[in-house]
Amino acid sequence: MTATDPATADPIPAGTGPLARVLATRGGRAEPEAPFVIEHREALIYMLCEAAELEHGIMCQYLYAAFSLKQSADEGLDADGLAAVQSWRRTLGEIAGQEMLHLALVHNLLAAIGGPPHFGRPNLPQPARHYPAGVNLELRPFDRETVQHFLFLERPEGMALEDAASSVHADHLEPPGTSVTSGDIVPRGQDFATVGHLYRSIEAGFDQLAAKYGEDGLFIGPPHAQAVPEHFQLPELVPVTDLASAHRAIDTILEQGEGVSGAWQAAHFGRFVAMQDELTARRAADPSFEPARPVLVANVRPPQREADLPLITDPLTARVADVFNVGYEVLLQLMTRYFAHTDESDEQLKLLADAGFGVMFGVLRPLGELLTRLPVGPEHPDRTAGATFELFYEADYLVPHLRAAWLVMAERLREARTSCAALAAESPSIAAALAPVGRTFADLAARLSAAVA
Repeated sequence: MTATDPATADPIPAGTGPLARVLATRGGRAEPEAPFVIEHREALIYMLCEAAELEHGIMCQYLYAAFSLKQSADEGLDADGLAAVQSWRRTLGEIAGQEMLHLALVHNLLAAIGGPPHFGRPNLPQPARHYPAGVNLELRPFDRETVQHFLFLERPEGMALEDAASSVHADHLEPPGTSVTSGDIVPRGQDFATVGHLYRSIEAGFDQLAAKYGEDGLFIGPPHAQAVPEHFQLPELVPVTDLASAHRAIDTILEQGEGVSGAWQAAHFGRFVAMQDELTARRAADPSFEPARPVLVANVRPPQREADLPLITDPLTARVADVFNVGYEVLLQLMTRYFAHTDESDEQLKLLADAGFGVMFGVLRPLGELLTRLPVGPEHPDRTAGATFELFYEADYLVPHLRAAWLVMAERLREARTSCAALAAESPSIAAALAPVGRTFADLAARLSAAVA
């Protein structure tokens, strides 16, 4: 879909709107910042785990915004508005899919140097100061400030751009007061200005350690621990076995995210620039245009750490959110099992990957969209809920023994299927939406159980 410039009525091709033109006229970028210090394997593993957390959290942000978008003309959208919203939902879904690819690439980098999988992350909303100043992860429904926040997160290194005002928090403006210096043996978080700066520093760390240990000494992980394109249907999924493939993996992440080669218009950053231009033009032409449902960010239960967050008090909505979170929990177990597998056959590994996609598209997407149609509670009239992505415990999701792990996941899927059936029986208004989700839970449980029978 092409937006129209309200001043001229001329179409605005994607990537050539007012904001895109302003950014393009700025020319080159500032000199890249110096890579931070990575002098031993543990420090490299530490920063790769930080990268995994960021990719994971950013992916959740994009999915939340996509779920919040309206889906039909009876929600107050004309034909052009509906087409725009559908286009933005597709874009957010495609970018979230590439973030999943980036998360898999980070895990290949971790496995290549002997590191563990890392699917844990701080429970959203993100505690202040866990990451460097300016890196703030939070769930937000789709609006102009949300897109501005996404632009800020994906901005190319050295490009001057401000975050959305509502994403800047007073207690998260200064970087942590610690830094790693040469000779430090204990790994710690380090300050980075952009995601690109983080990955360039990781890339420099690979180069330094390959020189220090030799490639054979650095890349000690078994090749069979690598995620492969055939399992995930992701042709860009690079198995990492040496320095050259590590560079290819990092280059893929940087090119897709910020357009490191200079062609940022086709990268995540450029696609968000086009989205912002289209939204701005549409709002200028119709100030009443509202692409998203009235979603309020709220949890089912209080966060483990301090956070001023509303709670979902509508009993039905809370139960649907919990079923969503159980599906999300099983997805993390599936992916952790895939990347930390022991004696699984190639067929079993393919089933783990397939089951992960089954949960994403057959459980999380329909339930995430359903939640944005359900009320938060009487304290917040006319506001709807959203997918909370709540973690029940802040730990990684590895069940270490093959048969037990598969049976535990199958059992949890059956429990979720039972909850879906009970909710459908009690709430006819959402029964049709829950029915395919319940079937997905049942089918995946049966396939996992049969695979280790």
